[in-house]
Amino acid sequence: MAKKTSALTAEDCLVAVMIATSASDENIQTSELVTIQAIVNHLPVFAEYDVGRLKTVSQVVLDLFSDEDGLDALFSLIRKNLPEKLNETAYALACDVASADGHLGESELRLLEEIRYELTIDRLHAAAIERAARARYMKA
Repeated sequence: MAKKTSALTAEDCLVAVMIATSASDENIQTSELVTIQAIVNHLPVFAEYDVGRLKTVSQVVLDLFSDEDGLDALFSLIRKNLPEKLNETAYALACDVASADGHLGESELRLLEEIRYELTIDRLHAAAIERAARARYMKA
């Protein structure tokens, strides 16, 4: 597993954050997976991304989540491999995935808080990102 995790690209890190957000409540919803796929297929940051890596990165995240210190290890990998300029992007993608099923559970909220802390997202910027996600996923 060390080889898989040591070679994470910036895009892999973004995918890892989204997968972690989806898996945070131990119930990965279809709507969350569809959102992740749509994001990877649509956003410019993923223009050169090999979508075949989705399964590998997902497995790395799920393997880490099975370890007691897995979340710390995941954040360590992300801090090491994600350029700082993409920290707010990572948080925005996490918010989109968390909002995709129309319900933010306590575990998702705690993970979002942890992502804000680990990626040093300013509270005002985080609030704007959260509000934008809420607006995008609002139901009539």
